[in-house]
Amino acid sequence: MRPLTIGRLLSQCLILAVILFCVMVVALKFGAIQVSLYGLGRDLLRFFMGKSTEISSEYSLILNLRLPRIFLGVFVGASLAVAGTSFQALLRNPLADPYVLGVSYGGAVGAILALLLEPHLALSPEIASVFTPLGGFLGAGVAITAVFFLGRREGRIDSSTLLLGGVITASLLSAVILLLLTIMPSSNVRGMAYWLMGELSAVPSKPLAWVLRSVFLVATVVIYTTASDLNLLLSGEKEAMHLGVDVRRVRLVVYIAASALTGLAVAVSGAIGYIGLLVPHVMRMIFGSDHRILIPASAFGGAIVLVFADTIARTIAAPAELQVGAITAIAGAPLFIYLLRRRMA
Repeated sequence: MRPLTIGRLLSQCLILAVILFCVMVVALKFGAIQVSLYGLGRDLLRFFMGKSTEISSEYSLILNLRLPRIFLGVFVGASLAVAGTSFQALLRNPLADPYVLGVSYGGAVGAILALLLEPHLALSPEIASVFTPLGGFLGAGVAITAVFFLGRREGRIDSSTLLLGGVITASLLSAVILLLLTIMPSSNVRGMAYWLMGELSAVPSKPLAWVLRSVFLVATVVIYTTASDLNLLLSGEKEAMHLGVDVRRVRLVVYIAASALTGLAVAVSGAIGYIGLLVPHVMRMIFGSDHRILIPASAFGGAIVLVFADTIARTIAAPAELQVGAITAIAGAPLFIYLLRRRMA
């Protein structure tokens, strides 16, 4: 493992940030309504300078609808990728991710239950705006707790057993989702089915967007503080304990933070698969397995991949839109097979 310096960390993050910026510009340009790069740059400058009244109506529509959707894709993609990196390190298994472990399904069940309960509760607008993501967070937490207990053998986590427990939990929760869909009003079933496939069209309200950004930053920073411990955990729990790692504390912190990231991501975008599974693989191939660089690299990589996938979903069948979850699954499955065969070779 190469020694990590601040200069190396910042330079690699800067490269990924530039790539993300370019992908965001491309995402702003393309869609059902395509705009010129010159006009886009001109009105973006006016927008950030506070001269919104000088922006043309066509570009105003782009900035008010497309830009918030892109920012949502950035936070959702980064959240899923960081959560996937954390689970893979904690369980020492490259197949671990929120989707495979059933955490995404738990978040979906929690979000659906919150949506069903919300009309029957006298909630203020401020609380109502965060009630659904709170349900997603709690659902994700319950799911990962169940998987955690299913994966314990003789007081220790067994990686293979835990993954099997995740598959079983995901199967059970998918059945619960189908049951909940059958008792929902028929007018909401179609929209909920599309949401479960993964989509970014429902831009959250300002309070919810603030919660999303805050939880993402706090949870990611908390996970990053355990990066050195996660490096030591790769050699095994006993070895890490002998080297002074408080394994129980690291496990608890990472589980809670990664579940929070997954729950909020699912609550605002549905269950988008393969981001948390494949992005850490690709970043590990490029930057190595040091989690001090792997965690921020995965955050940038997840944002890049999801924004790019959403751009394809918006443009490939324009003016109709495909679900971004379908795009990530179609592109992710062959790539995962390739990585799996490459690992076995």
